[in-house]
Amino acid sequence: MTSDSETQPAPDAGPESVLSEPVQPGPAQTTVETEVTVRRIPRYSRFLIIGAGLGAAATFILTASFPSDPKVGFGALFGYFLLFGVPAGAVIGAVVAILLDIGLTRRARTGIAERTTVDPLPYEDEPAAAEAPESPGDTASR
Repeated sequence: MTSDSETQPAPDAGPESVLSEPVQPGPAQTTVETEVTVRRIPRYSRFLIIGAGLGAAATFILTASFPSDPKVGFGALFGYFLLFGVPAGAVIGAVVAILLDIGLTRRARTGIAERTTVDPLPYEDEPAAAEAPESPGDTASR
């Protein structure tokens, strides 16, 4: 059987007797709340590249569908029409991206975001700002 004096600390014992190390102050934190709008946006470069690729594929299919002039050849004819097909596909991809962006703007939500800034503690071997030696430039100006 244990007595009450063994299980409970003495009434005059402060927090210093319980902790073996001194309490270190934590880093300084500042928190700011801001109202933000959150929405999804399409990546325009991907729409342009995919549109240009589809334009090139459509150009190949259309060029291969019709007979080519034997004097010019298929490669030259395909290259010539590629000059029109790739930009047309890129423009169609850009229009799709813009329409998608307009549609996603309507689904935008407003919320509150927290920004927390934490100032780190100095290293233990680093002198405090009050204890730091003066720089040579500070003593020359006096």
